[in-house]
Amino acid sequence: MKEPDQSAVNALGQVHVYTGDAKGKTTACMGLALRAAGHGLHVYVGQFMKERPTGEIVAVRERLCDLIVTEQYGREGFVMLPDPPREKDYTLALGGLSRAGEMMNSGRFHMVILDEVLVAVSFGLIAPWVLVDFIQARPANVELVLSGRGAHPAILKEAGLVTEMRMVKHYFEKGVPSRKGIEE
Repeated sequence: MKEPDQSAVNALGQVHVYTGDAKGKTTACMGLALRAAGHGLHVYVGQFMKERPTGEIVAVRERLCDLIVTEQYGREGFVMLPDPPREKDYTLALGGLSRAGEMMNSGRFHMVILDEVLVAVSFGLIAPWVLVDFIQARPANVELVLSGRGAHPAILKEAGLVTEMRMVKHYFEKGVPSRKGIEE
């Protein structure tokens, strides 16, 4: 297995948000996971509100499981408003965030992706301040990626990169150079 480039590891620690009503947020996350894996970085992907593996997840589990670990925190079917979420939805979302926290703090992963976690927040399954606390508690050398529709303003404030399927802001403007496994 390829060892990660130490300069790539040393440059980690940013927060990304992929939001908006257009499709492609999960694909953007998985593309970033592939880029990171290509440079030997280890990635944890926790998918909220999903229980059926997508093509990206199947490909990763079958081909890249030594570098990218995936888990899903959702029930069969969809949580659809205006119908209220089920008790199981709350349990799965909060349990998923707890599990993702364990993985983030395990020292095993350079990047942690929380796919659709922003939808879990907008549906009230996870309180916005709980996710903000999660973000602020991350180790300095872990790249954190959050996706989903309806990003809460408090979460957007914590991010170094916000994309609403178009660039909103970018940490390059603050002097962070292009980094292997993230932008390259």
